[in-house]
Amino acid sequence: MAYWLFKTEPDVFSITDLAEKNTADWEGVRNYQARNFLRDGVALGDLVFIYHSSCKQPAIVGIAAISKSAHIDPSQFDPSSEYFDKKSSSDSPRWLQVSVEFVEQFKQPITLTKLKADLNLTDFILTQKGCRLSVMPVTPEQWHYITNMCQT
Repeated sequence: MAYWLFKTEPDVFSITDLAEKNTADWEGVRNYQARNFLRDGVALGDLVFIYHSSCKQPAIVGIAAISKSAHIDPSQFDPSSEYFDKKSSSDSPRWLQVSVEFVEQFKQPITLTKLKADLNLTDFILTQKGCRLSVMPVTPEQWHYITNMCQT
């Protein structure tokens, strides 16, 4: 099993939305490195921190599990979608998505400010300056440390 962090804007799709739906396709990833993580790393059963970004208080807000491994993101072919990619075709799709299943919403989100201030997380990718990836790996040690932060 591997561990990941997926970013989402809560006004577009939040942890509450995922809890209500229970499962969802994680569509719209349009960064090649993030796409490659979905293609080559993310696997069925992996666990994912859900991170709210581009909001008043960016934070890790809960956990999801991968319920379907990488498959073609159909939004790339839909001209009415904000994720449409005119260079992509059904013969040569460029973008993938995974499906996630709701696991848990944290009672207290773990804010980016708190994560950056923690000296045990100085190598956590999310806290690195300029990190803009929407999908990123989390080490097992970081995963366990952060999940323990929820219990204190």
